[in-house]
Amino acid sequence: MLNFKHLFLVSVALWSTVGMVRAQEFDPKQSYEIHTQNGLVLDNQESLDLGGKIFISKKEPHKESQVWNLIPCGNGCYSIVSPLTELGIDNSGNGSKECPVIQWDPNKENPNQQWRITALPNGNYLFTSVASGYNLGFPDAGLVAEPVYQLKPDAQKISQQWKIVKSNLKVVAEAFKTRSDNDWENERIFAVNKEEGRSTFVPFADTEEMKGDPSYTRPWIRNHSSRYLLLNGDWKFHWVKQPSERPVDFYKPGYDVSAWKEIPVPSNWEMLGYGTPIYTNITYPIRNNPPFIQGQRGYTVEKEPNAVGSYRREFSLPADWKNKEVFIHFDGVYSAMYLWINGKKVGYSQGANNDAEFNITQYVKPGKNILAVEVYRWSDGSYLEDQDMFRLSGIHRDVYLVATPKLRLRDVHLTSVISDRFDKADLCVKADVKNYGKSAVNASVRIGLLDADGKTLRTFTTAVGNLAAGKEICLPAKASIRDPQLWSAETPYLYTVNLELLDASGKVLEATTQQYGFRKIEIRDNKVYINDALVLFKGANRHDIHPRFGKAVPVESMIEDILLFKRFNLNTIRTSHYPNDPKMYALFDYYGLYVMDEADLECHGNMMLTKRESWKGAFVDRVVRMVERDKNHPSVIFWSMGNESGGGPNFEAAYQAAKEIDARFIHYEGMNDVADMDSRMYPSIESMIAQDNEPRNKPFFLCEYAHAMGNAVGNLEEYWDYIANQSKRMIGGCIWDWVDQGINKPGEAPDRYYFGGSFGDRPNDNDFCCNGLVTPDRRVTPKLWEVKKVYQYMTFEEVGENNVGLRNHYSFLNMRHFNLRYVILKDGVPVAEEEFGLPDGKPGEHRTIHIPFLRHLTEDADYHINLEVKLKSDCVWAKAGHVVATEQFLLKERKRKSEMPEPSEPLQVIEERQYIRFRAPGTEVSFDSKTGMMIALRYDGQNLIHRQQGPSLNWYRSINNDPREWIQPVIALRGFDWKMAEDGKSASILSEIEVKVGKVTVPYTVRYQVHSNGVVDVAADFTTGSNFDLPRLALQMFLNPSLEQVEWYGRGPMENYRDRKNAAYVGRYQTTVTDMAEHYARAQTMGGRTDTRWLSLTDDRGKGLKITATDTVDFSVQHYTDKDLWQVKYGHDLPDIRRAEVVLNLDCIQRGLGNASCGPGPRPHYEIRKDTVYSYSFRMEPLR
Repeated sequence: MLNFKHLFLVSVALWSTVGMVRAQEFDPKQSYEIHTQNGLVLDNQESLDLGGKIFISKKEPHKESQVWNLIPCGNGCYSIVSPLTELGIDNSGNGSKECPVIQWDPNKENPNQQWRITALPNGNYLFTSVASGYNLGFPDAGLVAEPVYQLKPDAQKISQQWKIVKSNLKVVAEAFKTRSDNDWENERIFAVNKEEGRSTFVPFADTEEMKGDPSYTRPWIRNHSSRYLLLNGDWKFHWVKQPSERPVDFYKPGYDVSAWKEIPVPSNWEMLGYGTPIYTNITYPIRNNPPFIQGQRGYTVEKEPNAVGSYRREFSLPADWKNKEVFIHFDGVYSAMYLWINGKKVGYSQGANNDAEFNITQYVKPGKNILAVEVYRWSDGSYLEDQDMFRLSGIHRDVYLVATPKLRLRDVHLTSVISDRFDKADLCVKADVKNYGKSAVNASVRIGLLDADGKTLRTFTTAVGNLAAGKEICLPAKASIRDPQLWSAETPYLYTVNLELLDASGKVLEATTQQYGFRKIEIRDNKVYINDALVLFKGANRHDIHPRFGKAVPVESMIEDILLFKRFNLNTIRTSHYPNDPKMYALFDYYGLYVMDEADLECHGNMMLTKRESWKGAFVDRVVRMVERDKNHPSVIFWSMGNESGGGPNFEAAYQAAKEIDARFIHYEGMNDVADMDSRMYPSIESMIAQDNEPRNKPFFLCEYAHAMGNAVGNLEEYWDYIANQSKRMIGGCIWDWVDQGINKPGEAPDRYYFGGSFGDRPNDNDFCCNGLVTPDRRVTPKLWEVKKVYQYMTFEEVGENNVGLRNHYSFLNMRHFNLRYVILKDGVPVAEEEFGLPDGKPGEHRTIHIPFLRHLTEDADYHINLEVKLKSDCVWAKAGHVVATEQFLLKERKRKSEMPEPSEPLQVIEERQYIRFRAPGTEVSFDSKTGMMIALRYDGQNLIHRQQGPSLNWYRSINNDPREWIQPVIALRGFDWKMAEDGKSASILSEIEVKVGKVTVPYTVRYQVHSNGVVDVAADFTTGSNFDLPRLALQMFLNPSLEQVEWYGRGPMENYRDRKNAAYVGRYQTTVTDMAEHYARAQTMGGRTDTRWLSLTDDRGKGLKITATDTVDFSVQHYTDKDLWQVKYGHDLPDIRRAEVVLNLDCIQRGLGNASCGPGPRPHYEIRKDTVYSYSFRMEPLR
């Protein structure tokens, strides 16, 4: 994944190790780093490729590819040379043309490599090409992994200004490996003796056995075929940190493994304490020298060069498998494996998320057999598995044996042709039959098509003929049905296709089955239609990850993810960035999700592999094996050839190979011209609109957007307002991403989640793996509630007199499948409700729904109507009553007026040193005239202010989208005054304070009106200057620990913010301060609530404080400060730092959340404006 570099990484620690260069004379022996303005650095990513690009990367300690020498050329210019690779930066010889720069053999006489370095008054530098006159820079926002360009010169642009920073890193060019005899360091060897890819199915002895198996209609359930032997379970295991230490002869039958420990298969060995989990996004965990596996100074591979896991187990063949062909099947192994049976070498495989099948007939024997697997953590295949994830190793998916007759149904390919009127469908079958015997065989294949109730609709037979020994034949067959039930994500109707292989006498040799859905996918007018209905793809990206099991994801977790997708209105999943476990696709088919199936192909750290001919076979193999395995699944709507690997001829070859197998549309964001659709990651709304309006004859898809890292997903509604209602060729998008990739440490509690760097792993990308809409344990976050609201398929469009407009945005479901429930709220409290069935309303249609709400609007109060669309009946993914869409409308608003009982008692004033106390019976309010702060608010003897920390400016917030290091503010009191009212029953207090945070100064005033009945009115003004860049303006106070109970009248119940509050409706809510905390894996600012009329904080007796806003106020209440949260880092450590006191923030304004951890920041209207005065007011009063 791409990511914006967090500004906080330009830290004090960085600048303590480097010094700014202030002269234009550069020492050729000195090492330098070349920084962007937001702390990213120039990086060649250790590539040795001539013509390779130079990139912007995050600053990493000891990263030698980020160090440069500036070599004088003798004409006042310099060449920029990497001391690691000894290659220089070249303007690519393109003259005056904006284009990426490249690296080339250094030649300081070559003008293409000569750069004029110009110092600017602000201390930055320009690098200008002597050959072209263009400046070194970057064309967009400066993203990690963005290539560096030569650009039309503009010295005012920050994107062309660089900082030249001395580095203390001494780089000595180390010999790069150039030769190896290892299969796992040879990009041309990725399969030895491995079967060709095929669709997923298990053979049965006959049809009766097949139909009686639990997997017959639920293919994800473990089957009990007599032709299937599961090898999952405990295997003997031995781990070493590098190949030279492995037990070379462990596969031999006489080798004693009795002392070895056992490991569960499937599993990732790092999750069990063997070796180090490594989380990195783009940077390879090994030296970037493909195809070789080589150490890198400062990396984890320096101490664990290439771990090898040796696996052993025994199995016994069933007696009735005699004279059968026997195959062993691996669903996934990271990253390369050798296989032996009974001491004999069978084969080799790469492709960690593609299945590998071997024919082991000649190696097995009756009775006990010994299976040995040697797994390498790193291989040349690792260069194609550079996904944004924890790098984990081992046999992580199922292993099993299947037995087939000598004449075998090797593969089956199901497609269909549906008439234009959708009243007829042809089931088209291609059955591959192979003869493993020694003589020719006559046979046939009988095919049965059954409906979802098990009723046989068609039976048809195709003849194999006289198939010679060792030969394979593809048999086409076809049958038609009338009025087919069509598959879609909304109506996932599945037929059953049974295949029986018959001998010449009609005896069943083997049987198998496939679940199949008829559906038609078309692109018309640059939009996607399924079964003639326009479909918008509302999705998320999902990594295979489980906090305890790593990539060995249990079926129960798969189902949980799919149910959450369905229940929260997501209809699309992108299998980022590799094919999922085969069981997932059966679940997608059954529950109904559209799938963008992505190949296990990402060379993000070295995109030149896309152009290398020697890697073409590996590229094509990964795409082809995905297509072959998953081709029969109706849920797969698009193929995706991979992720973030640049463009080149290898993808052109992969595209052609995929199209030869299957006609579905193909996606690849890295090279839109070779794909069937345009795709983009993380655009701003303006950029998205501009691309949508480009004159291209293709649909446009956001394969990644709305980066959900931490407290995030701002302005999602604004993306979808354009996509759904205004776009010309947009078809939807997938949020990045579904689940936080936080994992447990072996032996620790299962609710402790760790990320990059937690394991001492290097390199690492810290918590950039925690971008989920759900937490590692699949706890729903407020982000997901927002997604559910924005993605919903019913919209309420207007409110009239006793009427509400409702529009159906489903593609296939009628309104009559749902009920409508409404609730009338008076000042946030329900006073009336009703539920009834919705009328007939086809997709796209609008209905006016009569709701007699006017009769309830009887008083001067706030009246809202809450609306819920609910399932009328049970379905496979939810029970009747599940809410699929919601809305709230304000029906009537209370006339706002300040009402307060007239104080009857005089207010007494006591001055002691700098303290001023205002007293009345049961009330005391105190101020410190030296600080201007309220230091006590005492009702009936109980002080509600904790340790004199009354209202004061809180400027601080830190979230992943807006990371901030704490700066201790400098606070100066500019004025303090007070005076009594003429009637002696109230007093006015004025505090004028100036706060300086770094270079930003914020003057603010707070006016208090203290009344003798205990009421305190507060009004505050905050002034922003021309250089203001702080995230919030709030008054913060610390309150008595007893005030644990929280109630508020405002938006809730979940956390919400200015640009993420569509799902949070105005109402009255109750909880505790403790339960206001969220569960972010990386601790950060949290718990906001917006549009609040009033809130109360009370003890268990109901006594405490009520705060009522003059208009509305946003607030948060925690047992932590924002500084506490950011500095503790891990969310699971919050109990260790929990304060007893209550920390209350009342926000005058806070900037929106945005998506800037990887994408655009808050929209302008959610920002805090410069040179502006912000004001708010509220009342504090006792609850006695």
